[in-house]
Amino acid sequence: MSGKRIGNRIRQEREKLNFSREKFAEIVDLSPNFLGQIERGEASMSLDTLVKISKNLRVSLDYIIFGSSRDNSCTSDNELLDLIKKCSKKEKEFAVKLLKELLPYIKK
Repeated sequence: MSGKRIGNRIRQEREKLNFSREKFAEIVDLSPNFLGQIERGEASMSLDTLVKISKNLRVSLDYIIFGSSRDNSCTSDNELLDLIKKCSKKEKEFAVKLLKELLPYIKK
């Protein structure tokens, strides 16, 4: 486990969600300076902080700590979540309808 790698993954996921460091620090109740130190691998964090960051980034602890999920099925889940995060409300509604129509055929 490398603090720099963990911090880099946190920064990348934060940027994927288009959060500034200041905004995300506010969300997870940290100072922007401390969040920057975490992202650069200069500071360690408590388990509570790690869990809070993981939940708010919507990624698994496995991903933040190890760089990949131990459960291969989660990779597809994360990919699907990444796609959905980028959709508008109307696009999400359409995707749900489409998925409901496709699932019976996929499960066969």
